[in-house]
Amino acid sequence: MKIAKVLVVALLMMTLPQLVSAEDKPDLKAADSVSENREELFKLFEKKLSGVKLVGRFTILGRDDGALPKEAYTITSVKKMPEGDYWLFNSRIQYGDKDVTLPLPLEVKWAGATPVITLTDFTIPGMGTYSSRVVIYKNKYSGTWTHGKVGGHLFGVIEKLEPDDSGAN
Repeated sequence: MKIAKVLVVALLMMTLPQLVSAEDKPDLKAADSVSENREELFKLFEKKLSGVKLVGRFTILGRDDGALPKEAYTITSVKKMPEGDYWLFNSRIQYGDKDVTLPLPLEVKWAGATPVITLTDFTIPGMGTYSSRVVIYKNKYSGTWTHGKVGGHLFGVIEKLEPDDSGAN
């Protein structure tokens, strides 16, 4: 069991730097437990996804014609909620003719040191009900989405907001 714990800590230490850019890399000391590393991951995730804009495109399965539609998600802040794996994303979502700004309590699961934003039959006011899995890695995001009988893939880059760019109209 002790060997397994050491291996888990070693894996976390090796993959944690991939979550942040070179200037964000923490000076990590050897942790006594995985939970200490988990707290560091949470702090890095909050820093990484606060004050950013996810800019990309999405596909719609079964529709292979033309250019891929654009999407943008402005995240002013992300904060771990006290219960479970939930995080409060203060967000603006833009795609097609949709443009909604609101706080979203979203579940984030971890594949090692890689966060996966998880929605399962989650209703976004003014937009509908969605299921999605979005992986955050380095300065990119990628995932799948479903809205009713329609679904597809989404992908793009994570850009830091300029101080005067709140994402508001």
